[in-house]
Amino acid sequence: MSLSVKHLLGIKDLLPSDIELILKTAEKFKEVLQRPIKKVPTLRDTSIVNLFFENSTRTRISFELAEKRLSADTINFAASGSSVSKGETLIDTAKNILSMKVDMVVMRHSATGAPHFLANHINASIVNAGDGINEHPTQALLDAFSMTEKLGDLKGKKVAIIGDIMHSRVALSNIYCLTKLGAEVIVCGPPTLIPKHIETLGVKVSYDVRKTLEWCDVANVLRIQLERQNKPLFSSLREYSMYYGVSKSLLDAVKKDIVIMHPGPINRGVELSSDVADSKQSIILDQVENGVAVRMAVLYLLAGKKDNLI
Repeated sequence: MSLSVKHLLGIKDLLPSDIELILKTAEKFKEVLQRPIKKVPTLRDTSIVNLFFENSTRTRISFELAEKRLSADTINFAASGSSVSKGETLIDTAKNILSMKVDMVVMRHSATGAPHFLANHINASIVNAGDGINEHPTQALLDAFSMTEKLGDLKGKKVAIIGDIMHSRVALSNIYCLTKLGAEVIVCGPPTLIPKHIETLGVKVSYDVRKTLEWCDVANVLRIQLERQNKPLFSSLREYSMYYGVSKSLLDAVKKDIVIMHPGPINRGVELSSDVADSKQSIILDQVENGVAVRMAVLYLLAGKKDNLI
């Protein structure tokens, strides 16, 4: 079994069978991560560069750890302090790195479409670690993996994505991934943070958090991305928290066990209260743990390895 794509640029490009293959492969790698020695020699002949033009903590560390667990040679690049600050173009930066015989590039960029542009100009496989407000495919895959661990087959399951849908690449990738796996999806937030015509992606829209929570099996809560907003789209964070924040009292009023998720970083007291983020219903730390296994699976499959994972 192999992926139908050379690059992981977005969930939109994947077949349902690709997603299922990644999730099944991630299961095997999660078993590896439970061992006393958490390392396999699978990618010991592969060089991977982490090309991050945008700040990141969880995603970058998760990819670096996944690469080390696979025994790959890893090179870390940050735009600050590099020739990019001197005016070097993206293509020149990438070509200079690839002249060092790199096999794969993990890339995060603030410009939508940057990984797609790079994929058309270089031979190495590209993994999109987040581009602008477009997609964040590995986050959607680890979210789906975490949901299947908790709920089993996602076909027919009801998933709510709550928060800043307009500026979230996580939301878009999750919508593509969940609908391809047969889940029902609803997006919820203030009208100013819901993109027009999003229903064309096969999702429902709600502006009432309580009704949304009463409907769903899973609530994937997103942060407000103030850094991507060019103008105020709601009165204040306090008002947002009152009307769209998920609190313990709200969950208690719903009287239903709902799985709580968040891609991080959490703005505690805004989109999620601390007692919800740290509750038994929350699988936020499971998402972080599963991120390494899922990214190991993506790198392994894109490298085209046929070795036994064990």
